[in-house]
Amino acid sequence: MKSILGLSPEVAWSLLGIAGVLTFFSILFFIWKIFKPHAPLKELIDRTKSWWVIYVLFVGTIFLSKTVAIIAIAFLSFVALREMLSRLDFRFSDRRAMFWAYLVIPIQFYCVYISYYRLFIVLIPVVMFMILPFRNVLTGEVKGITQSTAKLQWALMLTVFSLSHIAYLLAIKPPQGFTAGNEAYILYLLFLTQFNDVLQFIWGKLLGKHKIIPKISPNKTWEGFLGGLICTTLLAYFLRYLTPFTVTQSLIAGSLISFSGFAGDLNISAIKRDLGIKDMGTSIPGHGGIMDRLDSLSYTALVFFHLTHLWTVP
Repeated sequence: MKSILGLSPEVAWSLLGIAGVLTFFSILFFIWKIFKPHAPLKELIDRTKSWWVIYVLFVGTIFLSKTVAIIAIAFLSFVALREMLSRLDFRFSDRRAMFWAYLVIPIQFYCVYISYYRLFIVLIPVVMFMILPFRNVLTGEVKGITQSTAKLQWALMLTVFSLSHIAYLLAIKPPQGFTAGNEAYILYLLFLTQFNDVLQFIWGKLLGKHKIIPKISPNKTWEGFLGGLICTTLLAYFLRYLTPFTVTQSLIAGSLISFSGFAGDLNISAIKRDLGIKDMGTSIPGHGGIMDRLDSLSYTALVFFHLTHLWTVP
């Protein structure tokens, strides 16, 4: 059964609910800032604004077509990769290998479009793993080749490979009896990833006393992490109607999304600390770069996709 907008009732009502929750948090942070103007809310406010953008883009693309959605995510991968490569220190001779990294983007997403899983899953971590260092070797420049190759491959994995898994959620054949549609998979992933960030922040501010890794992210606390983990796991349970998951599977998915989102956030924070920069880029004016906003998603997309593929694809 489809709603009048062409979406399943599950997705349509969930979109309305998410808009309501985002509105609630936007108002909450606005009031919080009025009464406590010096409260360190900038990062969370920026994240909320960026997720509003993601929400609007998601709604817009799924209303159009699967093809448009795949192209949009491919473009997002391109911007994210370009952003990371511009921040990392590469040699002039690395430009030829970087060209191959950009070239793989349309190939990777064409595999998504035609549902060619066998090539999709090995193209970047296996094929490009061999091509990129070989292309660097052909330049004859050996000084710094280890770092350059490692950084290029890591950037490609974090941006193109990771984000392409979101697009492939649209190509997975849903199990018999699942009527919510493939858009529901992405909605489930985005919702849990976003609110895991928010919930970890809120619990950290309310109860946080024990810092986890202060040298990388001084605001991360065990109380915030555990509070976000528990709440995100419960959210995954209540939103399981957006997936074909069982109760147990939804609880596992929620806990792993929470943990991997935390890990992805810390990973990008560590890279920025190493580079001595505040933001990965300026793609989103006033809010940093694409990877500043999609840091958690770079990990949760991989985890959620493979759980879904494992549990639903014969």
